[in-house]
Amino acid sequence: MGKSLRFRRKPRWRRSAPRPARFRTKARPKSWGQALSEVRPILLFIALATLAVLHQTPGFYEPPAFLQSDPREVSGQFTRCGPGRGTFCVVDGDTFKLGDDSFRVSGIDTAEIDARCPAEAAQAEASAAALQRWLNRGPFRIATRLDEPTDRYGRTLAIVKRAGADGGEDRLAEFMRDEGGARWYDGGLRGGWC
Repeated sequence: MGKSLRFRRKPRWRRSAPRPARFRTKARPKSWGQALSEVRPILLFIALATLAVLHQTPGFYEPPAFLQSDPREVSGQFTRCGPGRGTFCVVDGDTFKLGDDSFRVSGIDTAEIDARCPAEAAQAEASAAALQRWLNRGPFRIATRLDEPTDRYGRTLAIVKRAGADGGEDRLAEFMRDEGGARWYDGGLRGGWC
């Protein structure tokens, strides 16, 4: 017969042949498209969170131009509202009327004319006088909000400004906060004035 088959046992410890050296290759840089596609969900989340904050606090921020109406040019002499006072009048430090239309300055709150204490009455009178003074300086523009056009009292929320002497913008809300005794207001609960 032939050869007998013999099985060889494998040794427990066997030297392996040396492996060939591996060189790490440098990863190719990502293209702008690849990088943008990886970051896109994060950017979308940031944009949505920003829009949610702006929607919850509309009074703090002037909305972007696409959420504003076309500006309306206004020129006239403003008086205090009351019987026989004319079509352009000031109700209080944050509200004025143009005929039958009532406008509330967006982003500010002032003391109410129907005051609860003498301190509030004095502040309300000073704020109304400051608003009347600003409105009577000359022509100005009113833009209204498209995302939230009126407040709970039916007044149109208005962004009021005019061209400044230095070429910038003279914004009514900023003037009232600086000189008219107004404070920031986002449409929520209001603090007292007494």
